[in-house]
Amino acid sequence: MSRVTGTAGTTGTADTTRTTGTADPTHNTRPGTRTRTRTRAIAVGTALLICAGAAGAAVAADGGSASRRQATGEARAHSAPHTAKGEAAALTGSAKLYRKTTEDVTFTFDAHLAKRHTMRPDKATGTFRFVHLDKPGGKGGWAEGRIDCLMSGGKVATATGVVTGTNLKGIKGGRVGFTVHDQGTHDRVGYSWASVGGPDGTKKLPKCTSSAPFEKVKKGTGDFHVKPWQLVYPTGLTALAGLASPHGLTSPDRAPRGSG
Repeated sequence: MSRVTGTAGTTGTADTTRTTGTADPTHNTRPGTRTRTRTRAIAVGTALLICAGAAGAAVAADGGSASRRQATGEARAHSAPHTAKGEAAALTGSAKLYRKTTEDVTFTFDAHLAKRHTMRPDKATGTFRFVHLDKPGGKGGWAEGRIDCLMSGGKVATATGVVTGTNLKGIKGGRVGFTVHDQGTHDRVGYSWASVGGPDGTKKLPKCTSSAPFEKVKKGTGDFHVKPWQLVYPTGLTALAGLASPHGLTSPDRAPRGSG
């Protein structure tokens, strides 16, 4: 874990060698590059979001619950169908992120956009869950919530959702974002808090906003499935102008406000 914010009132940095699996930036480094290396490790937040040692009493007290929720979420994700016919888009599945340490990080998604809402990605429904333990079956943090937006292009999907349950202070009710690149056995994942170290409970994150899918999925731990968004392409200059407005996707044939 590179940086933790908004968790049980703690803010700080963790040992980058232990949590990210990278070499100690204070060794074998040319003069003048140590500061840049450490700053970059903190900013990127590659170790995800929740360091069990820094999350405080709230996380430690609920470590067993985090493990149980992880197991329950994985079982439900693998037993559910990947996508339903007639959907405009979907993101489903569960998998663990690659780590060189003992950390156990799992993401689970069950997000769907009905065909009748093809041009309204903000009408997507479903659930998400992420769990970060210090080791399999160990202590850590978790969060889950409801999906409120889903878009996909090809085999890449971006979704957001609102946290409805968690053992971390300060993030319930906040919006978080996810990006998944479905590459068969080499899926990748990204999340909206990648550059700030951890979800901070913000309600200002726009819907369907996240980072590039820079994280690798650990081989043999699961799989994600993305159904490409079946976009209805607009026709005519009026429709194209409408796409530039905040409500452009609501109705592709709607004229811009203020037009005669």
